[in-house]
Amino acid sequence: MAHVLDITALRSLLAVADRGGFHRAAEALALSQSAVSQHVRRLEKTLGRPVVEREGRGTRFTADGARLLEQARRIVAVHDEAVRTLLGDDGEAVVIGSTEHAADQILPLLTAAVREVRPQCRVRFRIDRSARLVEAVDRGTVDLAVYVTEAGGTEGTPVGGLPLNWYAAPGWNPPPAPAPLPLVAIEDPCAIRRRALGVLAERDIPATVVCDAGYLAGVLDAARTGLGAALLAGLGDAPEGLSARHDLPPVPAIRMSAHARRGADPAMVAGAIAAMEELLAVAPAPPAHASQGAVR
Repeated sequence: MAHVLDITALRSLLAVADRGGFHRAAEALALSQSAVSQHVRRLEKTLGRPVVEREGRGTRFTADGARLLEQARRIVAVHDEAVRTLLGDDGEAVVIGSTEHAADQILPLLTAAVREVRPQCRVRFRIDRSARLVEAVDRGTVDLAVYVTEAGGTEGTPVGGLPLNWYAAPGWNPPPAPAPLPLVAIEDPCAIRRRALGVLAERDIPATVVCDAGYLAGVLDAARTGLGAALLAGLGDAPEGLSARHDLPPVPAIRMSAHARRGADPAMVAGAIAAMEELLAVAPAPPAHASQGAVR
């Protein structure tokens, strides 16, 4: 009997990763938390191994879960594109794309901006790497995407700078010099990874990436286990299970852009861009050096 990965269960798995846990995933999907848990257990039964583990009050993806998460994004994206292309899905759906960085702040904001102009429309999301989002907009499968400018391969419409802060597990301390500073980061190509290494090199702080992850969920899991520090979006509260590090060099905000599908509703696009500009204009700047045991 062939194994089948249920598309609804895969959507729940993505929501757990993108929203940071089962409770927030359930809210985003308008489901009960038990329903989301059942979906994940269904995937685990199909694979024959766990994909998500409890860690204190939070969750972490296992190695098998991280691999499933990467494939789930591809499966869901191809599925939704096929539905729109083959079944003529109704025109009242708007597809918003975003990078993983600060998606929990960006997506609700863009949803509200879209519904301000088109109250009855359904909003769908695609979270992916910047270059893939730009390609999806150009293909017409995403209506509007917000992405890291230098990673997208196209300038787009500037919407501001995304603040970047250092985070690590509570109580984590870097190894003494001359050992390099251990970092966890999204695998290349990643603009924030390059920014982290570049800023440390400018300060003559040796560093090495000790853990590569395909997606942000893997970076968060690795940082929570104490493998190293991570440079992450600085919007909102610190990620669950991590603490801000003020003893590492401050990092300039990274430029963000918006890119809209040709023919997209101009009022919707203008509202979304204005909302992003307002969000990033009031975003806190990266903290200056503070006393937490300055590195090197």
